Amino acid sequence: MVLGLVGVVYGFLSVPATVEEASEVLASHEEHHGEEASHEEANFVDEARQEHGYSEKAMAHDKDMGHEAHGEGEHMEHVLHQMQTKPWSAVFVAAFFFMMIALGTLVFYAIQNAAQAGWSPVLFRVMEGITNYLLPGSVIVLLIVIFAGEHFFPWQNHELVAEDTILQEKSVYLNFPFWLIRGIIYIIGWNLYRHFARKNSLAMDTAEGDKPYKNLFKYSVYFLAFFIVTESTMAWDWFMSMTPHWYSTLFAWYIFASMIVSAVTVIAIVTVSLKAIGKLEFVNDSHLHDLAKFMFGFSVFWTYLWFGQFMLIWYANIPEEVTYFILRIQEYNPIFFGMIIINFVFPIVILMNSDFKRVSWFVVIAGVFILVGHYIDIFLLVMPSTVGPHWSFGITEFAALLFFLGLFILMVGLGLAKVSLRPKNNPFLVESEHFHY
Repeated sequence: MVLGLVGVVYGFLSVPATVEEASEVLASHEEHHGEEASHEEANFVDEARQEHGYSEKAMAHDKDMGHEAHGEGEHMEHVLHQMQTKPWSAVFVAAFFFMMIALGTLVFYAIQNAAQAGWSPVLFRVMEGITNYLLPGSVIVLLIVIFAGEHFFPWQNHELVAEDTILQEKSVYLNFPFWLIRGIIYIIGWNLYRHFARKNSLAMDTAEGDKPYKNLFKYSVYFLAFFIVTESTMAWDWFMSMTPHWYSTLFAWYIFASMIVSAVTVIAIVTVSLKAIGKLEFVNDSHLHDLAKFMFGFSVFWTYLWFGQFMLIWYANIPEEVTYFILRIQEYNPIFFGMIIINFVFPIVILMNSDFKRVSWFVVIAGVFILVGHYIDIFLLVMPSTVGPHWSFGITEFAALLFFLGLFILMVGLGLAKVSLRPKNNPFLVESEHFHY
């Protein structure tokens, strides 16, 4: 964590402070990569937009996504803005990645309780331990998006809004006070459920009646209804509004798919790790098999949503929609298509065989690929929208990963160490302990 924090501070201090410094950095970059491709991209995008009647205000906004500005001075101001945004983006990607693991685990935990699942109660303490990260993780994410401000969200730029009719029409929803209130509601709601769920789960160990269990069931149902709404608006508020001229009706589901598959993967990895040191002797291969099935199934679900969103936008070929993917394909090509292989092909190949789902090291290998792939997924949601083509994976990105990984391990470890990992008095506990596939 300390090493990561030092690297993050270095990342913020090393960004260009003036247009002149940004010009020097850009010149150095173009010496190695050339600028012909970027000019061709800008010309292609502008011609396509003009041909289809794309608004001039939309074109002006998309300069913040890496397209050439009208005039060198204005262009370099945009470049400086993007370079100064890069450390914010690196920290946000890592912070959200680990927060979504904790939040996804909480959702999976709520689903198990609401569905009265018989196979999973022996894993409840593992899930509760992982969700111990949610409070600090979600608060940090909220603070980042608040202080990043115009670095992330062009609709917070009043001058831009005054000149852009599209942003003016969306200002009823996209305005800072309402946006901030929504963010606070998300954080409070998610963490309140986690608090009361954990409280009743622990109370179940010593309770004589079934009141804590009934409370847990009731709270889980309410939370899932709350989550369905807030996850969708969170995806719009914190990701889609980075490019407010673009939208997708599948976007919230797409974020959820990354969240849930990453969460189940971490549950499986933590379970395997604890079982290897003798802390989960009551967990058998059938539990691991079911976790691996969820990893497999949610990987396919993510791929279905990715393809559905991409295929429809590609086929319609509407400039306001395709510009979202143009930058990602042309400037992020290796990791854009590499992410598909990592998130779909590898889990399919490794976990297709039913027997492999019972082999711990196979599940861990698949889990590592899935987590790397979905970190890249979040990276691609944020970086093209905030820094355009001026991206890299360097000290700041690696340091942010180190810091939040360290914080995540610390909080999860504390959550697991506080109580016995074997729950008591859950009505389905005996069934779970004797679960066999």
